[in-house]
Amino acid sequence: MTQDDDKRAAAEAAVAEVQPDMLVGLGTGSTVRFAIEALGRRVAEGLRITAVATSIDSAERAAALGIVVRDFAEVARVDLTIDGADEVDDRLWAIKGAGGAMLREKIVAAASTRMVVIADASKRVAAIGAAKLPVEVLPFAKGYVADRLAMLDAAVTVRDGVTDNGNLVLDARFAVFPDPVTLAAALDATPGVLGHGLFLDEVDATYVADDGVVTRLERVEVSG
Repeated sequence: MTQDDDKRAAAEAAVAEVQPDMLVGLGTGSTVRFAIEALGRRVAEGLRITAVATSIDSAERAAALGIVVRDFAEVARVDLTIDGADEVDDRLWAIKGAGGAMLREKIVAAASTRMVVIADASKRVAAIGAAKLPVEVLPFAKGYVADRLAMLDAAVTVRDGVTDNGNLVLDARFAVFPDPVTLAAALDATPGVLGHGLFLDEVDATYVADDGVVTRLERVEVSG
């Protein structure tokens, strides 16, 4: 059983949630490609759905398989979004953005009634923070934001190229990862930061495959 086999198993389990007439959000990355393929097969078999995509790559892959892809700029609500993660823990906190689409991914997640993350077992961790944390930055603010990240004890590298939005990505690595809630608040309050890869409230469930066995974990809502 290969890593790709596990990615495919997790993707197919999540795609089973898709119901007729849904508007489905498609994330970005290698695991999501398997979800797009699985959804394309269901569409070819007669499933009627539409989709929005978080990247040009995902939109093109979906359209090539006969999935109707809508312009998200004209969309207010999404029924179900399926996306990957670089790390995800049992609190359903995730780090995303290795593919550079975290800003669009977070917007689509916010618009979604339900968001599920699909992953192979290597992405499941006890606590997030070992992966690099991508931060999407207005090019004008590159130096300022890099300095602010350094003040948070991050080692910062500028990723080559630009996002689909024409912005830069700064990858931040921490020797000791800060409290994720506090870090997210600091990033959100930094002028020039347009988005980041901390997903702390968005994920409703995960499908994680380990040697072909898929485990689903649902967010537990705490009342009171």
